Amino acid sequence: MLIRIGYDISFELANPTPLITMLYVHPSRRDDLQSAEGVGVEPGVPVHTYLDSFGNICGRLLAPAGTVRFTLGTTIHDGGQPDPESPEAVQHNVEDLPDEALRFLLPSRYCEVDKLNDEAWRLFGPTRPGWSRVQTICDWVHNHITFGYHFADPQKSALEVYRDGKGVCRDFMHLAVTFCRCLNIPARYVTGYLGDIGVPPAPYPMDFSAWFEV
Repeated sequence: MLIRIGYDISFELANPTPLITMLYVHPSRRDDLQSAEGVGVEPGVPVHTYLDSFGNICGRLLAPAGTVRFTLGTTIHDGGQPDPESPEAVQHNVEDLPDEALRFLLPSRYCEVDKLNDEAWRLFGPTRPGWSRVQTICDWVHNHITFGYHFADPQKSALEVYRDGKGVCRDFMHLAVTFCRCLNIPARYVTGYLGDIGVPPAPYPMDFSAWFEV
């Protein structure tokens, strides 16, 4: 099926500001785009694109003071099927992981692996390694964290989410990623479009959403 995607985002800047935008479709899906992914910038300023160390397309620009607007409207092809389940997926020992996966075990700004390590092993250590362990983590986060847009806080980390028991989609994912990393399961945060297919129409503007990859 064909899905229309896009955004219209504006910022008010007090001074000229160097920006790095991450608003592009991931290279793994670019062949599915039905038209060029032309990101509009108003006022028009040069944008330099590059691939970061995670394989994301980033845009780099010097935005002028005042209102800066980013827009995109395009169509992408998608099979419309949910991600396949793989109950037979195994968890490999740390010493057997490929080199490029090791960085996804480390603590980061929002994922305090060192501070949640003991709690993660207490909660999930007895579970069977592999798919079922990750599913148990997902279920625990889903059942113990309360969702609400009014809980949004760009400074909130996984540890704070665990203590507060509430947050938005990125907080759910930060906590799940952290638990996985604590258990030596490489995991990373992912963001994309929040779909409106098969759900009741919402009266507010669309948004981006978050999930995670293991």
